[in-house]
Amino acid sequence: MASLNMNGTLPELAEQQPEDPIPESRILIIMTGGTICMRPSPSGFVPARGFQEQCLARVPTFNDGSHSSMMNVVINAAGEVKGHSSLRTPPTAYGRRVRYTVLEFEELLDSSSIDAKGWAEIARTVERNYTLFDGFVVLHGTDSLAYTCSALSFMLQNLGKPVILTGAQAPMLELQNDATDNLLGSLVVAGHFMIPEVCLYFNNRLFRGNRSIKVAASDFAAFDSPNCPPLAVTTSMRTNVNWELVNRPRSLEHFRIQTNLDTTHVACLRIFPGIKPEMVDAVLKLEGLRGLVLETFGAGNAPSGQDNAMTNVLAAAIKRGIVIVNVTQCLTGSVSPVYAPGMSLSRAGVVAGLDLTTEAALTKLAYLLALPDSTPDWVAKQMAVSLRGELTEVSQPVFRHPDGALPERVQSLTVLGYAIAQGDLDRVQEIVAREHHWLLNDADYSGNTPIHTRPPTASCGDIPVH
Repeated sequence: MASLNMNGTLPELAEQQPEDPIPESRILIIMTGGTICMRPSPSGFVPARGFQEQCLARVPTFNDGSHSSMMNVVINAAGEVKGHSSLRTPPTAYGRRVRYTVLEFEELLDSSSIDAKGWAEIARTVERNYTLFDGFVVLHGTDSLAYTCSALSFMLQNLGKPVILTGAQAPMLELQNDATDNLLGSLVVAGHFMIPEVCLYFNNRLFRGNRSIKVAASDFAAFDSPNCPPLAVTTSMRTNVNWELVNRPRSLEHFRIQTNLDTTHVACLRIFPGIKPEMVDAVLKLEGLRGLVLETFGAGNAPSGQDNAMTNVLAAAIKRGIVIVNVTQCLTGSVSPVYAPGMSLSRAGVVAGLDLTTEAALTKLAYLLALPDSTPDWVAKQMAVSLRGELTEVSQPVFRHPDGALPERVQSLTVLGYAIAQGDLDRVQEIVAREHHWLLNDADYSGNTPIHTRPPTASCGDIPVH
């Protein structure tokens, strides 16, 4: 019987592999732990060391049988470089092979135990190896995967390469699993498409990381992105990328990381019917607390009572310098101060989190508060600004009539009415400037509009300037 080589393939087959004219992609797989790389044991599933040899080298879709070459990997803060054996995939539908190697963390974590220290270690690993690889795939447990995706999206600044996180509901060593498709799909996307974002790949879909949430505890379709369509979808034929959604750098700056993201200074509190203001006050008076994510009802409503006790508690905390961000408990939709309870929170200084997920709101708040010279007012303003595509900046409430949706022109006028009622001059100017139905921008007989006037030299037949 013929013997197998180190890669688990016949040597004579490896020698028959022709060289490809298309350069290989180089991907670093960073293994942090999680179900995807576990194996059964008498005490239950435990992390499987030697993941590349034990799991990937034996599978033809991850190993084309070619001779293994060494890939240099920076393994520590001292810049020590260590050669790692690599594997290569067969040609993809795009005619390219992906060469990769696996870097295993010294301590493989269950994702429910990961914290800001673990996030920083992932970010540093990417930074140390940034110039050596074309992209990165991070293997991670699913429990806190959405939090890690969101945190890394803010920690990795001026990102110019794909960083894709993935995991699995069943280990790769199990007969029936989702690990194979999730990891292979991540490798193909990272090795072929320039999507310079922190993404999450699961069940044949690529999501923006800071828009993702876990929606199922055991289903293979464990993740979704309710307020943002997938960046890409893998079919039986190819991977279809929605390029219009992909964020790209708008300036040439060096890649860098921000690692002092400390979640011990922020908290998350879910509002429920009958919650007492004293409960909220107790949380807001925790020592060292600098920010709170408040999960409210519907479009951003919370109970206040006839004496406005809840609102007063929140307002007092904001005066003490605590930033409070309002996000919805609903899977889809946005926080908008449409109803009186939500409007009272806005007037008290609570920041409307628009369509931020709880995971993105919490990690973004921690990130901003950790920046040098940050102030509560500055952080509050930045929470409503899209830094990494984590929210939809212009998010208007949708008004409906019992007989159906209102015409768009009427909706625009309704939104304007609320902005005027709130005394929000900046919002009024924004709505007037963006309104494209000419409802608010029609010119008068002299060619003037509410916000622009005709140049003095223009003739009567000229088109008004906008």
